Amino acid sequence: MTQNEFRRIALSFPEAAESLHMNHPDFRVRGKIFATLGYPDAAWAMVKLNPEQQQEFVRAEPKVFMPVKGGWGRKGATSVRLKVAKKPTLRTALAAAWCNQAPRALSREFESRL
Repeated sequence: MTQNEFRRIALSFPEAAESLHMNHPDFRVRGKIFATLGYPDAAWAMVKLNPEQQQEFVRAEPKVFMPVKGGWGRKGATSVRLKVAKKPTLRTALAAAWCNQAPRALSREFESRL
């Protein structure tokens, strides 16, 4: 997985937009961040999951996903090692992160199309 592939997938969700947060790209839905890219460096990204989702992804793919250190990680912020991430798994994680941040009606509309 490259940064550009991550970016393409993140921007494929309804109303997703790229912005900047603390000097690295982030991806938002209606102003709420659901993912970031390039933190702590170019080899990593982050998806904003809930703690239960985080546990599932970390358990299933421990070489790809790991909790962010500190309080953000305990709340579900999950680091993604881009080099070993596969597109289908990453798309699933980004979809979960997007749904967590999207307004409920928009999220339900998206999920109904899956």
